[in-house]
Amino acid sequence: MKEKTIDYVLRTTWMSVMKMYNEEASKEGSTMATGFALISIDPEEGTPSTALGPKMGMEATSLSRTLKIMEEKGLIERKPNPLDGRGVLIHLTPFGKEMRDFSKKVVLRFDEVVKESIPEEDLNTFKDVAQTILELINNKKIYTTEKIT
Repeated sequence: MKEKTIDYVLRTTWMSVMKMYNEEASKEGSTMATGFALISIDPEEGTPSTALGPKMGMEATSLSRTLKIMEEKGLIERKPNPLDGRGVLIHLTPFGKEMRDFSKKVVLRFDEVVKESIPEEDLNTFKDVAQTILELINNKKIYTTEKIT
């Protein structure tokens, strides 16, 4: 059998995590993207819409679509930012706060089971490796403008 690439392991693992989260979210008529957005919004102060995309690592078009659906479902409401008249704050509705709590429980349950199943030292190594990969990507250390041969 051929050795699996790092990319393959990351991609298949993340796809399985996404599928698992979407299955759990669907029990409440939601999606992983909605749950992630709910967790990313400050439940007390709201969050500027412009800060949400970078915080979640989502493109503006995907985020706009997600926020529109969340607004239609009564999870969020948009309010003018009192500190910046041009900006908008995304606030959770009472229903949004309820669903945020559900989403947090789903994520914390995943975390709990993984921590129970994998030694702390191995998890720390995993986090270090993931952080290094992220830094390599963010610092453009893998691909440059040169053509790959």
